[in-house]
Amino acid sequence: MGMRIVVHGQEAFGKAVLEALLARGENVVGVFCAPDKAGRPEDPMKLFALEKGLTVHQPKSWRAPEALALMQSFEPDLCVMAYVTLWVPQAVIDAPKLGTIQYHPSLLPLHRGPSSINWAIAAGRTETGLTIFEPDEGLDEGPVILQKRVDIGPDETLGDVYFKKLFPKGVAAMVEAVDLVKAGKATKTAQDHSLATYESWFDRDAAAIDWSRPMAQTYNTIRAANPQPGAWALLGGAEVQFFDAALGPAGSSGAPGEVLAVDADGILVAAGEGSIRLKRVRPAKGAKQLASEFAAAVDLKIGARFDNAPRSPAKVAKSA
Repeated sequence: MGMRIVVHGQEAFGKAVLEALLARGENVVGVFCAPDKAGRPEDPMKLFALEKGLTVHQPKSWRAPEALALMQSFEPDLCVMAYVTLWVPQAVIDAPKLGTIQYHPSLLPLHRGPSSINWAIAAGRTETGLTIFEPDEGLDEGPVILQKRVDIGPDETLGDVYFKKLFPKGVAAMVEAVDLVKAGKATKTAQDHSLATYESWFDRDAAAIDWSRPMAQTYNTIRAANPQPGAWALLGGAEVQFFDAALGPAGSSGAPGEVLAVDADGILVAAGEGSIRLKRVRPAKGAKQLASEFAAAVDLKIGARFDNAPRSPAKVAKSA
């Protein structure tokens, strides 16, 4: 039956990796999936695995001795980690005979952490990529097996970069890495930790818009937060999230956040030394909609002003 593989992952990416391995006839002997969350649909990876008659386990923690025993019970040759958010101790990582390989959507050691694609776009990078590496107990610190590079277009969003590039390339790279391990050709190159960057979650504070910042920085934040978590600011004290957008003319004479134009193409807002055209937005109590429709619904006028999104007091104190 060939190499005994355990797949550990979740969500659409984990499902796609599992599907690709099964389609090749790999001997997947077990599946580990993230614990179910109350009030949310069951994980698509879990459902797919069950459809294929595979055993699915969802440990809430890998720290307990029984979690290690569970991994060992499959007598795996290799563990394939495809989008894992739980911390996994070294003993579990080392349990398979040929070790464990893991996917990360950045060119490690750059952008270690859980929101690596968001931060690359927010930083204005024109390139990012993916890494298949051998994990250890450090956060995304293990030796690299292979990497793939992708461009970040000037107008591409988080959704564009992930779903059109890093998702499909990542699935293919995981399969390629499995082949390398199987053939005994997987090289392991230590990361240069002196070049490492780490960012935590790209959360609401990271997506908060300050219109006085440079136009490009604000635009990059909107791109980095589309579709999640959604960049945002305030209009009349009410939150408005921004999704599709475009750079407007430079040399704006308006005050930061001031509405310069409202037309069928959206809402033009002064930002830094230029402007940004908002094309799709979501008000606090509504669905995503064309910015022109939103402007009509609230009777938005030229000269109105979007206020900066307030950052949480804890984050303000930490950065002070």
